[in-house]
Amino acid sequence: MPTLRIDVVTIFPEMFDALVGHGISGRAAERALFQMHRWNPRDLTEDAYRRVDDRPFGGGPGMVMLAEPLARTLDAISEAQLEERVRSQARADVKKAPVIYLSPRGAPLTQQRVCELAELTELTLLCGRYEGIDERLLRARVDEEIAIGDFVVSGGELPAMMLIDAVVRWLPGAVQDFASVQEDSFTRGLLDCSHYTRPEDWRGLRVPDVLLGGHHQRIREWRRQEALLTTQQRRPELLTSARKQGWLDPADERVLSRIGDQAKAT
Repeated sequence: MPTLRIDVVTIFPEMFDALVGHGISGRAAERALFQMHRWNPRDLTEDAYRRVDDRPFGGGPGMVMLAEPLARTLDAISEAQLEERVRSQARADVKKAPVIYLSPRGAPLTQQRVCELAELTELTLLCGRYEGIDERLLRARVDEEIAIGDFVVSGGELPAMMLIDAVVRWLPGAVQDFASVQEDSFTRGLLDCSHYTRPEDWRGLRVPDVLLGGHHQRIREWRRQEALLTTQQRRPELLTSARKQGWLDPADERVLSRIGDQAKAT
């Protein structure tokens, strides 16, 4: 599988040192499972002050990022991506890397979208700052807007790092035991089950007996039931989506029915 190329547009490129220097994403970078290229639009300005923002038309608080420096940066990224394809002798029909803008008004990032992005060979992330980016640039050059959650942070760098980390986990070889990734919350529409480790008795709280018996089938059934119960209690709306996707079987429905009956009894 070819190395995933990720280009990030940010006025704070040093923030991404943490991503490539630690943990799963750091090891994946060392193994060349992905390459991250950071682009500072200040480097493509023409004025002495390297300005990338200005006051908004119509008045109001804050500043807005200028379209031109960002457009030049995206042009430079496209050229670099094309040059790399030529060097690696990639097919000419390789799909152009989508440009994703991390924005609170974007579509929520889902595990399904993460898996789709992990199948790409190129990805461009645009990190905004201040009040946002000139809308003309977004309409002309951005393919997709993604939100990490219903909240606002100071810029797109942290959301971009979260997206990259989520995508990198799905790259073959990034995680030693890929089964752990496949069983993560949301992967098949459910939240993850509870997990326990040693000691068996911690301050009077014991590990469930089923996990100590060594009966693998019972353990799998218990974990599935735990995932269903946790999802029902905390994110019941996920069950509706899981049903639509065909991810719940008759045994799952029987468990959910039993959970519902127990809830009514109490």
